[in-house]
Amino acid sequence: MTRLRAEEAFQKLPGPLGERFASVFSHGTLAVEFYAPRGTDPQSPHTRDEIYVVVEGAGWFLCGSERLPFGPGDVLFVPAGTVHRFEDFSENLALWVFFYGPEGGEAPAGSS
Repeated sequence: MTRLRAEEAFQKLPGPLGERFASVFSHGTLAVEFYAPRGTDPQSPHTRDEIYVVVEGAGWFLCGSERLPFGPGDVLFVPAGTVHRFEDFSENLALWVFFYGPEGGEAPAGSS
C-alpha cells in the first residue's frame, strides 16, 4: 500500500530549478504529481489523459472551449492533447495530478 500526503508533497516544492510540480508516485501507466503554480499556469497540452484533484485554492479552469470555476475537493478531467490551464487562481492553489493510460489518451466509452 502507498499513502500520499499533501503535506509531504508540498515539501518537494519548489524543485531545484524552481519547478512548481513534483513527481511523487508511479505504478504501471499511472503517474502522480503534486502541482502548485504561482502567478500563472504555463502548461501546454499533455500526451496522456489527466485528472486533477483540487487540494486547496480556487479560481477558473480553462479546458478546451470551456471555462469553469473550481475549488477544494473538485475533480477535473482533461483528455490527452487538450489545451488547458488554471486562470485567476488563489495564491494557495495546490493540486494532485494523475496521468494515466496510453500516449494519445484512451478512447471514449462507446467509440470504436
